[in-house]
Amino acid sequence: MRGRTAILLLLLSALPCSPMAFAASPGQSPDLGVVLAGVQKRIESADLRATGRLVRVGGNGERTSYKFSMKAHWFPDGLRVLCEITQPGAARTRLLLHMTANGHTTIEVAQPGSKTASALPAERWNEPLLGTDFSYEDLAEGQFFWKGQELLAPEKCGTRDCVVLKSVSSADDRSEYESVTSWIDRGIFYPVHVLKTIRATQQQKDFTYYGLRQSSGVWSASQVEIKVQGKPGSSLLVVDGGSEKAKLMRKDFDLNPPDVHGEE
Repeated sequence: MRGRTAILLLLLSALPCSPMAFAASPGQSPDLGVVLAGVQKRIESADLRATGRLVRVGGNGERTSYKFSMKAHWFPDGLRVLCEITQPGAARTRLLLHMTANGHTTIEVAQPGSKTASALPAERWNEPLLGTDFSYEDLAEGQFFWKGQELLAPEKCGTRDCVVLKSVSSADDRSEYESVTSWIDRGIFYPVHVLKTIRATQQQKDFTYYGLRQSSGVWSASQVEIKVQGKPGSSLLVVDGGSEKAKLMRKDFDLNPPDVHGEE
């Protein structure tokens, strides 16, 4: 299926998803096991391509925009995400993320002007991606695999009834975030709002999902916005097109630039 579709870049909860068969009945709140099973099942069903724009909006309204393409697929050894900033050419960046079923994550990056990729140390995962408010760690939703999980009291987020899941990291999780709280629509198990607290500063990063809609039984969002506490402006992830059933294979996740193989 082509057209606008939510994608994995920045938040795996932006994946297209079908309503979960194990969601709670009307009037009942799902328990922690059901919620975790729902979000993990969605991650494990990833098989998509997408294109769009990554935009930094300054406090004065000035916009800096980058075009990107992205692929994501869950293989027997876990999730692979290949993302490329395609325009402008001087900012071309390619990165490959691999997350295993137990949440262990590695990131390889080919920086602008480089044809070779190198592993990105965990201590650099908090660096901004091309000056936006999105960090490298925001590429994955490893928080759903952390051991520290609890359900808070359900809340409304706009007009949507949400379950509220708080994920707390430990030293073993190698995260810049102390905690991540997710407001998830209880009927479709799709995120509406995510709040991340940075461990070192207690500063909060606020993610909001816009344009939620259903097509052929699949839910998606067309835009994700992030605002950082105390910082003017915001950053946007805008999805222009994609395929939800891309039928990707391992060879589709070669991090080498296309021109290495003589392609355009």
